[in-house]
Amino acid sequence: MGRLDGMGQVVATAEHVVHAPADRVQAALADYAGTRQRIAGPQFSEYRVESGGQGAGTRVHWRFAATEKRVRDQVVAVTELPDGGGLVESDTNSSMVTTWTVHPADAGTTTVRVRTTWDGASGIGGFFERTFAPKGLARTYTGMLERLDAELR
Repeated sequence: MGRLDGMGQVVATAEHVVHAPADRVQAALADYAGTRQRIAGPQFSEYRVESGGQGAGTRVHWRFAATEKRVRDQVVAVTELPDGGGLVESDTNSSMVTTWTVHPADAGTTTVRVRTTWDGASGIGGFFERTFAPKGLARTYTGMLERLDAELR
């Protein structure tokens, strides 16, 4: 799930099949004022849309608790992938970038992939971050995608 790319970059990925057509999945993922807040999960608190609320141009704030001790205050700026098949969330407070891609799969289903990268710490802290953070983040995203699937079925 996680690996080290280049100089200290940490990568976390998750993938899930959602039982709904790609256009519905894309619209739900882009709905920061509604669906996204409902599927966010317990790791996200103080969730608020600062501007926009639907897709590109949205700015949203949340506190993300990776663990009890590691809580990040994030202000995320949203852009869309050029082909319309996903979203890019860039944390304005850090190097963290999350890309959500939506791919039509078998009849009426969609494969959603989530990939987050950030510049990890160095030394022993960085070793633990690269070892454990990607797995935890993948679990968080899998939970979100399972809730999305349940909502869109």
